[in-house]
Amino acid sequence: MSNHNIKTLDKMSLHDFDTEADLIPLLTPEDEEEMANEELPNSIAILPLRNTVLFPGVVIPITAGRDKSIKLINDANAAGKVIGVVAQKDEDIEDPTRDDIHQIGTVAQILRVLKMPDGNVTVILQGKKRFQISKVISEEPYINALIKEVPEKRPSVADTEFGAIIDSVKEIAIKIIKESPNIPTEATFAIKNIESQSFLINFVSSNMNLDVKEKQDLLSMNILKERALSTLRYMNTELQKLELKNDIQSKVRIDLDQQQREYFLHQQMKTIQEELGGVSYDQEIDEMRVKAKGKKWDEKVEKHFEKEISKLQRTNPQSPDFGILRNYLELFLELPWNNFSKDNFDLKRAQKILDKDHFGLEDVKKRIIEHLAVLKLRNDMKSPIICLTGPPGVGKTSIGKSIAKALGREYVRMSLGGLRDEAEIRGHRKTYIGAMPGRILQSLKKAGTSNPVFVLDEIDKLSVSHSGDPSSALLEVLDPEQNKEFYDNFLEMGFDLSKVMFIATSNTMTTIQPALKDRMEVIKMTGYTIEEKVEIARQHLFPKQLKEHGLTTKHLTIGKRQLEKVIEGYTRESGVRALEQKLAQVIRHAAKSVAMEEEYNMKVTDEDIIKTLGAPRLERDKSEGNEVAGVVTGLAWTSVGGDILFIESLISKGKGTLTLTGNLGTVMKESATIAMEYIKSNAELLGVNQEVLQNYNIHIHVPEGATPKDGPSAGIAMLTSLVSVLTQKRVKKSLAMTGEITLRGKVLPVGGIKEKILAAKRANIKEIILCADNKHDIDEIKSEYLAGLTFHYVKEMSEVVTLAITNQKAKNAKEL
Repeated sequence: MSNHNIKTLDKMSLHDFDTEADLIPLLTPEDEEEMANEELPNSIAILPLRNTVLFPGVVIPITAGRDKSIKLINDANAAGKVIGVVAQKDEDIEDPTRDDIHQIGTVAQILRVLKMPDGNVTVILQGKKRFQISKVISEEPYINALIKEVPEKRPSVADTEFGAIIDSVKEIAIKIIKESPNIPTEATFAIKNIESQSFLINFVSSNMNLDVKEKQDLLSMNILKERALSTLRYMNTELQKLELKNDIQSKVRIDLDQQQREYFLHQQMKTIQEELGGVSYDQEIDEMRVKAKGKKWDEKVEKHFEKEISKLQRTNPQSPDFGILRNYLELFLELPWNNFSKDNFDLKRAQKILDKDHFGLEDVKKRIIEHLAVLKLRNDMKSPIICLTGPPGVGKTSIGKSIAKALGREYVRMSLGGLRDEAEIRGHRKTYIGAMPGRILQSLKKAGTSNPVFVLDEIDKLSVSHSGDPSSALLEVLDPEQNKEFYDNFLEMGFDLSKVMFIATSNTMTTIQPALKDRMEVIKMTGYTIEEKVEIARQHLFPKQLKEHGLTTKHLTIGKRQLEKVIEGYTRESGVRALEQKLAQVIRHAAKSVAMEEEYNMKVTDEDIIKTLGAPRLERDKSEGNEVAGVVTGLAWTSVGGDILFIESLISKGKGTLTLTGNLGTVMKESATIAMEYIKSNAELLGVNQEVLQNYNIHIHVPEGATPKDGPSAGIAMLTSLVSVLTQKRVKKSLAMTGEITLRGKVLPVGGIKEKILAAKRANIKEIILCADNKHDIDEIKSEYLAGLTFHYVKEMSEVVTLAITNQKAKNAKEL
């Protein structure tokens, strides 16, 4: 509702109205009845109103500025003081004609005329009755028209619905007055004191914030109940708008108050910091800009940094965004953008460093020197992605450290074991609480250069979870075509990883995602021979452990024979990690004697080893005798290197069933079945009695039942074991074998030959049966490591039986 400067409201009759008084009367029921009985004149002067509508009974002030309007008011004021008031259709028309005004208007009584200093005239009018223009008589000097009364249909006194509408109008009008800051609270009394129902509707309609057309529509309604309902609808809308507006203003006021409070507090903190000699936020930003000038970044990165630091400058330091932006810019400044260390491509020096740090591994060192040679010849070449795969403890991780030392690059190592969150590689978006960059960028920040040697340790032990697949995130890191623009979620822009020399390590390639495997050049690292382990222990491990325990060679020495005893009796591994632990145990025993000033042997003896480490526990790896039928030595590959295993067979009276035990896998069980079927098919050729096959049950067992075993390489060992037990003949002494078999009697090649050969040598095996296709694997092993071994290369299973089974009857042979 709009404010019409309602000063005082009393029950006063129109007849009592004094033109000199300051009181504006409200219409009483008696006044309304008297007004309804008055007759309208036939013709009347028409005053067009630009921006309002006059309702019957309502008092409003009108300012007239047009010459025609001023003349009309002066003439009417001097005569009968009654005029017709009609709203213009378009308020912009300066000189309205009959076509520019509405047909429905209100007869008005001039209550007071005031002449303003600027020449305008203000007239206070009170509406009386509605009329309709029948005909315009003249338009000069102002519009004169014939009019007729417009009857109004009012509801009966007993209409309870109309009464409820009137009550609602009063109630909402009072609410609007309370919500609106522009309407004085005295207006509430006006609403409460209005007794006439029709006047209440007209009074509210006149004072609502409606446009001229909406008010004219209300005035034109002939049924009072409809006008009351329409008025109520408009009032509800206005009340909702007022409540919403007040709610918004209240919130905005609170926000502004909080911002102003924070601003003043920030200014006080800034002053206190400066007084205490601390660094202000502005000074911190200036320091960032100074650091940025020394960075070697390109135009794109520089532009992005400038945009972010400008945003930081505009951010309130107390806002959470300030801390996020500051952390982001600090990372930006700490990353080694285009900062490269100079490579040292002295390949002879690199060879010496690799030889000094690692004994053996000739093939691996040769491949690495080849990579470095290519890098030297093509300085712009992207760094190769190398993957060193092999059993634990063979020196995969330390190879990376040696390469970094040889090249003069920084060394960075990142362990991927058990990593299951993709964000560890790519980082989190900086909008998250506690967000940080991925470990790739964190490591480069720590290294301080963009071309370190970066070791990705245990890449085969990545796992998948609900947080994503880290191995998929590594695809971009390890692809030379993509890692020039590696995208980190925290950094939100590409970072060049193409000059980083990535070296991945793994124990096995089977668990690595094929797409990831395809991006790397795989270099296999096999286990060490006993001779190599002795030299590694003598040249590297023993001196290292002496130093770590505060001793020197003056305090303790160890011979090759004693080292070999430790290796064979107390360790079973492809690498040397357990060996180092055992040597540390021996040295600690001597260190205790040195510290307590006790007598001890300065040169380690066999007795010292037994006293310190206990009795040898791994002697069972020695080859067993060949007195009993059905016992054959097989060769196996494990994750910690090669090993020997024994295949045992036994027969007993029955119906020819085959039983397998020893925690065997599906493939190994199938090998036993194939061997059995081959024997049944070729019984005569192999010297096996068919009746024995039908009347005896066969049981095959592989000892160490708690250890799962699988794979096809025990095929020929199972065949030999079965033939031996079915013929009750001895197997050749100090013989071991490995190879896959087929139903056609073929022997197929298997893998892990070097590890298996080393295991055979540890077990004092003298002869080994292999598939002929495995000969090239033997050729790759140094001849000195094969001393004392004889190899038999076979293609057919019949050849295996001929080589392995003797004509001697086994001890306690059964009569079949």
